[in-house]
Amino acid sequence: MSRNSLLAPARWGLGLLLLLSACRNAPSTEQNVSLKRVVITPAGRVELGVLRLPNGCLDAAPAVAKAPAPPFPLSGRLGLWVAQIDPVTLAPIRAVATNPDSVFPLASTYKQAVLWALLRQFDAGTLTPTERFDVTRDNQSLGGYPYDGTTIKDLSVRMIQKSDNTATDILHRRVGLQSVQAVADDLGLCHTRLILPTRDWWVAQSGLSDTYNGTTRWAGARGPDRAKLAAQIDTDARQYRADYVQRKLNDYFETRYNRNDDLRAHNLSTPYELGTLLASEFLKSGLSPRAQKWQREVMAQGFGRSALKVQQRGNVAWFGGKGGNGWGILTYSGYVQTKDGRHLVYAFMQHGADQSYTMPNTRRAFAWINAGIDAVLGDKVGGKGNR
Repeated sequence: MSRNSLLAPARWGLGLLLLLSACRNAPSTEQNVSLKRVVITPAGRVELGVLRLPNGCLDAAPAVAKAPAPPFPLSGRLGLWVAQIDPVTLAPIRAVATNPDSVFPLASTYKQAVLWALLRQFDAGTLTPTERFDVTRDNQSLGGYPYDGTTIKDLSVRMIQKSDNTATDILHRRVGLQSVQAVADDLGLCHTRLILPTRDWWVAQSGLSDTYNGTTRWAGARGPDRAKLAAQIDTDARQYRADYVQRKLNDYFETRYNRNDDLRAHNLSTPYELGTLLASEFLKSGLSPRAQKWQREVMAQGFGRSALKVQQRGNVAWFGGKGGNGWGILTYSGYVQTKDGRHLVYAFMQHGADQSYTMPNTRRAFAWINAGIDAVLGDKVGGKGNR
């Protein structure tokens, strides 16, 4: 199969069973073991990539067609992954991409992982939707915030619908920093960092965290080392009032901003890894029916449905989405189930935009997302590969 072609419709069948068997029987002491991911399609045997063992990391994105060019100019680094997903195997059936394996700051798009981690603990019986929280000096983040006494359920709605940072941080700390990171780790998303609440990355970037300032290990930290450093950064972050953090952050962006700092301080992912998280989040979440109902009710209130052409054409049975923005950063992600039974995911990322405030780029972002969806749902796609 050509690198430039769309992925063929995949029937994993025997190929998937062989892969799982090989993974179970892989030698635990071999450090350079690799295994071809093989699927059986109507056209024959197709190799989708290499799964590295034994570290368990998801491999790079499979070779797919290059996404259409953005219909309107977008500045900075850009990434896009749009795929039709097999709901049983979660394999991409058809996909287009631009820079699918490049790492980008996630901004508020990461908040859907907080919801997933929260619902896992709801299923485990360790929290209830009626548990209430007050806004305090050490948990208030930037921007608006909820009333005192708001329930976990209502905080989860504010987190997704209004992208409320304080609601997010309260919930993130309630479930535990590592529990949110585990959403990525359990899927082998080794380029995805989800561990920091919102105020933590702003405190780090503005220079207020002694832990962050005093180590070179943070950007590359993994596992227990990352968890330990994140807990220390979180302790640092809770020492300051939100308005003081805002002033220090404004000074940082006005006088010494370096876009590489975004990649060091923020939660991160790649378009392909975030697309993989979306497919798992909505199609194989492992949640109980009650938790899945909560998840779908909340995620349906995330931004994006009205901006999609498939919605305007009346072909959306269900949608869940989340976006985010920061200084020169814009991200949008979503899952779409169409009325004719197809399952789509998209992940758009912009970093280092010419505009400090990026929300006005939304229309241009969705014009590109829609072009990608049209390409995936259509018969032909141009391009010369995604690398």
